[in-house]
Amino acid sequence: MPTRRKVNSVRVVLLAVVCILIIAGLAGVFVVKNGLSSTGNGDKNIVFTIESGDTLDQVVENLENENLISNATVTKLYAKASHNTNFVAGTFELNDGMSVKEILSYIQDSTKLKKDALILKEGKWAKEIAAEISNLYDGKFSSEEILNQWNDISYIQKLAKDYSFINVDDLNNSNYKVKLEGYLFPDTYYLGKEDSIDEITRIMLDRFEVMYKENKELFSKSHYSVQQVISLASVVQFEASSKEDMEMIAGIFHNRLEQTMKLQSSVTVCYALYDDFKDPKDCETNPEVDSPYNTYLHEGLPIGPILNPGEEAIQAVLNPDRKDGYLFFAADIYGNGKVYYTKTYEEHLEECEKLGLNL
Repeated sequence: MPTRRKVNSVRVVLLAVVCILIIAGLAGVFVVKNGLSSTGNGDKNIVFTIESGDTLDQVVENLENENLISNATVTKLYAKASHNTNFVAGTFELNDGMSVKEILSYIQDSTKLKKDALILKEGKWAKEIAAEISNLYDGKFSSEEILNQWNDISYIQKLAKDYSFINVDDLNNSNYKVKLEGYLFPDTYYLGKEDSIDEITRIMLDRFEVMYKENKELFSKSHYSVQQVISLASVVQFEASSKEDMEMIAGIFHNRLEQTMKLQSSVTVCYALYDDFKDPKDCETNPEVDSPYNTYLHEGLPIGPILNPGEEAIQAVLNPDRKDGYLFFAADIYGNGKVYYTKTYEEHLEECEKLGLNL
């Protein structure tokens, strides 16, 4: 007959085994739950492509490489158990806020496939972007239809409810060429085949909002409004090509504005000419064109943005290089494009003469 001590020992061992099994079970539940959860909060959009013939293992491996899933093993087991393995070949736009269940469902839906990329480089005019969108959608929307929506103040009022950087009073100006000029943020976008003009517009404004939030502190410190920052950044974007030159030229414009000097930027003449703009030389030879965008005729900033600037130009305006107090600049347009900076008009004239520039 077993002793009481032996019975107690067996009970202790059994209890320990049960505890281990419970802990292991809970750990397993945690691993599975964590492995099926999203990897982020949805702020990061990721273009994801499935090639024809990709296996489940390849798709899951690619998802893990893009940090869209945290556990490949759990994902594969879930995909097989839930019969979510019939993926559609093509390109999708996913985000890190999607769970494994949402991702697997999404990449099996052919209606979620993205169109060819809309590549918006820094410095494009809104009317150029409208034309590219119209072309991408094979004329589903005309350029005129798109621009009309971007100029519709009632539509802009709706947008302002969702985007804090949009100030209706600033954009409600009948002299603007395009009211949303400056806010159509340069980037590569993958658009849905059934997207509306509103959805396409919001995709670009969403990207602007990411930039705005990332630089919110600098915007808050600026004594210029968002509209004014973007207006000046659009001029800087047109005038400069490198980050360093953007910062220097932004500094010059800040210095000139502080001293109540006219900006006298020929690129504002380009936009003032608008439909009559044919060649960059037109900007140099028409400083008298009557337009509120023309900074040769009017003091201060142009009435609004003259193109859609990128983040480097915007950051340059928010954090310009003013340490040397320059007031003038000239680019070697006939040579290597190097920009020369001077403090006085006399020095500027000398530099222009060396560069063969006619003022």
